[in-house]
Amino acid sequence: MQFYLSVLNDQVREPDENPSIGIIICRTKNRTVVEYALKDNAQPIGVATYSIQATLPEKWKDLLPSPEQIEKHFEFLK
Repeated sequence: MQFYLSVLNDQVREPDENPSIGIIICRTKNRTVVEYALKDNAQPIGVATYSIQATLPEKWKDLLPSPEQIEKHFEFLK
């Protein structure tokens, strides 16, 4: 994570932007593992859990392309 944050801050970040933060997304969170993994890290890093849903919530369906639209977009790869 430190490598990616350093490159991002050095090569991509604009002078008027704040330093980047790292976000680690995990299926489960073990506090002891997180503490040891990030013990010597000086950059701010967030750790969160996630869950996979079987269906897309209705409020998001109109915001994302349909599977057919995505497939049509990548037809040139076939």
